[in-house]
Amino acid sequence: MKDIIISTRRQKKEILIWLVCFCISFIVNVVAIIVYATQWKELLTHIGYVIFLSFVLYFLFLALRIIKFAFYKIFLKKKR
Repeated sequence: MKDIIISTRRQKKEILIWLVCFCISFIVNVVAIIVYATQWKELLTHIGYVIFLSFVLYFLFLALRIIKFAFYKIFLKKKR
């Protein structure tokens, strides 16, 4: 069985993408607190939801990147 090797550069890129998704989720949580005028302790009490939403966003972006890669490969092969 062949080993899969993921480069350090790729790992750092994926972590950065997830951190951006986490920041987006955190900002959405802050906006929800402001809009619904709730207590600020919800920043900590709802961190589980924020982490879950960040993973959902990450996998949505991952799906979009896979679709983009697939279209790129299909159209690149047709040109040759």
